Amino acid sequence: MKGKVILLTSDTIGAAENGLGATILETFLTLVKQQEELPAAVFCMNRGVLALTSQSLASLQLAEIEKLGVPVLACKTCVDHYGIADTLTTGEISGMGTFVELAAKHEVLTIG
Repeated sequence: MKGKVILLTSDTIGAAENGLGATILETFLTLVKQQEELPAAVFCMNRGVLALTSQSLASLQLAEIEKLGVPVLACKTCVDHYGIADTLTTGEISGMGTFVELAAKHEVLTIG
């Protein structure tokens, strides 16, 4: 994961059917945080910002990734769209300009 930016576009991986997608996302993030080389950042947009709320099990893994020094960022437009600014449990609200800068410097791995 070294040098990569994870672009999280959903609060699930694949279909959200019966919570399977949420479980797969949580497992993915658990494995990411165990890697010796961590990503440069995690940027959440679209439904991905919902993974930063207490309604998502992934928020626990994202908080731990953030504690390891990886910036976890939420698209401000998306946060405003879902009205969740006051319910984020981890991450920092950021703008699309930050993502563009990250994408210019790092390989982007899109998950969602």
